[in-house]
Amino acid sequence: MDFLELAEKRRSVRAYREDDVPEEVLAKVLEGARRAPSACNRQPWRFVVVRDEARKRLLGTAYSREWFWKAPVVIAVCVLPAEGWVRPHDGKSYAWVDGAIAMDHLTLAAADMGLGTCWVGAFDPEVAAKVLNLPDGVEIVAMTPLGYPAEEAAPRPRTRRALAESVIRERWN
Repeated sequence: MDFLELAEKRRSVRAYREDDVPEEVLAKVLEGARRAPSACNRQPWRFVVVRDEARKRLLGTAYSREWFWKAPVVIAVCVLPAEGWVRPHDGKSYAWVDGAIAMDHLTLAAADMGLGTCWVGAFDPEVAAKVLNLPDGVEIVAMTPLGYPAEEAAPRPRTRRALAESVIRERWN
C-alpha cells in the first residue's frame, strides 16, 4: 500500500477485540515509532507499554473511557524534555514535537499491521504519571489503546479542507 492509502486507513478506533497482540507484532509497531525523526536525532521519547489489566483499569482514572483501557495494550508516548533539542533563538524545546512525531509513526505502523489505535490527549497527566510510576522529568505526550479493531465496518467519511485552503504560497493571505 502506498503512503496516502495508509494515511487514509489510519482511523481512531474505539472498540477492540479481546485478541492479544503478539509480542512480535507489538515489537514491529514500536520499531516504527522508534524510527521517527527527531530534532538533532536526540530521540527524547520513551514508550511505556501496559498489558496488565489492573494497571490499564487504573489508567481509566486518568481517562475514563472504557474502550480505552479494555484494549489488549495501552501505550503511553513520553518525552524527557531535558533530552530534547532546544532552539537557540527562543529556547523552545522540541521534545514534545519529537514525541508527537513518534506517536504518529506508531499509529501508522499499527494501521499498516491491521491494528487499531486512538490518539488520546484528553487525560489527566498527573494521574496517568502516577499510575505509570513515571520519574520526575518525564512527561506524557499522548496515550493510545492498541489492538485489533472490533469491527471491519466501512469507516465514516472524513472531511478535510481543500488542499488550496491549507497551502499558503509565498505570503499569508
